[in-house]
Parts: sequence; C-alpha cells; structure tokens
Amino acid sequence: MVTIVKPALEHLASYKRGWSPDNVRLHEATREQLAAIEENPVAFLASLDDPEARGGPIILPDGTKVPRLPGFRRWIWDGEAAGSIGFRWQKGTAELPSHVLGHIGYAVVPWKRGRGYATAALRLMLDEARAVGLPYVEITAKPGNPASHKVILANGGKLVERFFEDAAYGGVESLRFRIEL
Repeated sequence: MVTIVKPALEHLASYKRGWSPDNVRLHEATREQLAAIEENPVAFLASLDDPEARGGPIILPDGTKVPRLPGFRRWIWDGEAAGSIGFRWQKGTAELPSHVLGHIGYAVVPWKRGRGYATAALRLMLDEARAVGLPYVEITAKPGNPASHKVILANGGKLVERFFEDAAYGGVESLRFRIEL
C-alpha cells in the first residue's frame, strides 16, 4: 500500500539514494540535497515542512530569488521512499504568483514508476489542500508527459489552459490543470 509520510529521520536512509524530486535542476538538485542531508539532516528535514513560509527565499532555475510560499513536502512511501509530493499556497487566496507553476508537484523514483503511486499520493495530498481551505488546486505538466496528465485526470483534473511558463523556467509551453476541491 502506498501512502504519504512526513519526512523524518527514520525515513532518511531510504530517501537518500542519489535521487531528487526536482525535475528542473535534476543532478544539481540531487547533489545539493545530499550535501544538505550530510551537513545537517535535522535542518534538511525541517526545511521540507514550512507551512508558515519562515524559510529563506527560493532560488528559481534562472537564479532569481523570490519569497517563499507556505508549503510542505511529503514522501511517497510503500515501506521505503518511492517519491515526493509537495504542496504550496498563498494564504487567503487560491491564486499563485506567475513564477509558481502549481499548488502541487510530485515525482516518483524511476524504479517505481507505473504502479499508480503518483495517483494515490495526489489523492492524499488533495485532503491537505482542502484542510488549508482552497477551493481548487492547479497543477502543471508538460504537453509531452502523458503519465502526469493521467495522474491529474484520474484525480478529477480538468485541462484549463495551454500557456508558456515564466521566463525563469525557460518560457516553454506547458498545460495547466485544475482540480476542484
């Protein structure tokens, strides 16, 4: 059975296999995460749970610094780390700044893809979004990523637009889906 768990020390050994959920910065993000875990595992774990947006600014792929939004990350878990799912929002509104591609982002480790883990994790994370009081969440996916489209659609998502991502992400075409809560 797959679930989502709050990142914790007892899960860390399973998580740090040289994989990162960052699908933009890939290997660079993996190296940074492993270094952060090595330096201070407790601080690394704390950085993944920031519902008050107390952490420092976020650095976008183009180097731009932007204020952190409230958010947290959960690990997709099947007895070991199977991926990661994150949720971010702005207090008092469902709107997001243009540099934030969606409320929820997820990634499954390559060796566990195709098992329905992302679909189950997204379903569980929608409960967290409801608890914050959002009327809907938006999730983006590249046009050439049918696996992610399937995950979103299986959770009630509807395609709302084709758009070009913020220049910080390269300005490439993407799809925006909305899931009503």
